[in-house]
Amino acid sequence: MSMDSDEALYARVKRQGDMHAFDELYERYCRRLYGFLKGQLRTRADAEDVFHEALMATLESDEVVFDRGSFRTWLYRIARNLVLNRIRSEGRGENALGKLACDDEPVPSTDERVADMQLLRALDGAVARLPSPLSEVYHLRSSGLSYEEMATVLGIPLG
Repeated sequence: MSMDSDEALYARVKRQGDMHAFDELYERYCRRLYGFLKGQLRTRADAEDVFHEALMATLESDEVVFDRGSFRTWLYRIARNLVLNRIRSEGRGENALGKLACDDEPVPSTDERVADMQLLRALDGAVARLPSPLSEVYHLRSSGLSYEEMATVLGIPLG
């Protein structure tokens, strides 16, 4: 993995069609962005669809100059808009546990998986009971966004 910024990788994708740079962006965001989308859409299939739609939107858009934010903020804003569109058109789906495999990880034991599933169900249930704006903030923060980035994605003042 290179140490290039997200913005530099994006510029390489847009200007040179550098698919290695795109792959690196994909790897950087597959877990966190997918996790955010999964929390918002509640089904693995919808989250995967929107994840790929958001990444494709970055390729299809005109080149962006990041003067008011970062690539990450811009990507999450695109993903959030896609989520809102999907929720409006289809409504919320049922909760499904699942994990997107972004890289090779050791396979957890059965006991670890059961404990993880129980914890995820409890957390998922608690977050699902939150009002929508709070749930969205929780998922953005757990995706690693700063407060400034969350305010930009949500289109609200930082305070």
